[in-house]
Amino acid sequence: MTEKVLSNKKNGMAMLIVWIVLYLAAVLMTIVGAAVIWPLFIIGVVWLCIGWIPFLGLKVLKPQEALVLTLFGKYVGTLKDAGFYYVNPFCQAVNPAAKTKLNQSGDVDDGSKKSIFQTQNNSTVEMASKKVSLKIMTLNNNRQKINDCLGNPVEIGIAVMWRVTDTAKAVFNVDNYKEYLSLQCDSALRNIVRIYPYDVAENVDTTGDGIADEGSLRGSSEVVASRIRDEIQCKVKDAGLEIIEARITYLAYAPEIAAVMLQRQQASAIIDARKMIVDGAVGMVEMALDRLNENGVVELDEERKAAMVSNLLVVLCGNHDAQPVVNSGSLY
Repeated sequence: MTEKVLSNKKNGMAMLIVWIVLYLAAVLMTIVGAAVIWPLFIIGVVWLCIGWIPFLGLKVLKPQEALVLTLFGKYVGTLKDAGFYYVNPFCQAVNPAAKTKLNQSGDVDDGSKKSIFQTQNNSTVEMASKKVSLKIMTLNNNRQKINDCLGNPVEIGIAVMWRVTDTAKAVFNVDNYKEYLSLQCDSALRNIVRIYPYDVAENVDTTGDGIADEGSLRGSSEVVASRIRDEIQCKVKDAGLEIIEARITYLAYAPEIAAVMLQRQQASAIIDARKMIVDGAVGMVEMALDRLNENGVVELDEERKAAMVSNLLVVLCGNHDAQPVVNSGSLY
């Protein structure tokens, strides 16, 4: 299906004036014909009965709106530019996604819906606008629970910025382009997330080149979002949609393992901190022994050196401040 833009129909104001003049003429013919000429009266009455039909061909479009028109089931074209149009009054606007409500920026009540009648339960039935929005919209799908490449369940949510670029494909190639986009977003998110670990892990290849790398959902969010965007774009190209950007809006371990993973991260942080403390303490002990030997302050045998090293490491590596004990006797 190829989009056909109707750019020569922007004559709505002129046609509106013509039909109003004809309608007023019919009123005058009815009045005059009733008193003088009966044929004029019949013509005026007939026109008053059917003269409202041409007004159905008047279409008004605001910026970044489009109207896909069909005539007796055949696609005749799309109105895309803002303006006042006049088309065949028997043309119908088509938008199967008009009533679809997703968690996105474009699905708000902008006053374009009109109540057409009231049911027995006093509930109103509304007519959704058939116009296709060409604005950039943000789709914020619900958070999903997905297993990463290590099998750990994570919860992740994305926001996708998208717009309609080909109205004919969006309306006719898929049943409902909004639901189609939402489904493809969920599918692409699962396909990409299962390739990455939540955090950096050893021997994990996230690029597909056979070489382990440091890619992760937490540390490579820009790369992951870019791959999700490309994956969605490949799926929705035939639906006339363009994916402008995809962003990760929420990322966390699933509640059932969140506490355990937090303890794991805390343990890893403690181990790294202890390694740094021990490395520094050993360096300080070596420096102290070397300075004592170089300056000849005191000569220590191996046993005394071992005791000094032990005491210094306890002081430097302890969690609490050491309580000094002063030796008032001799060293030996």
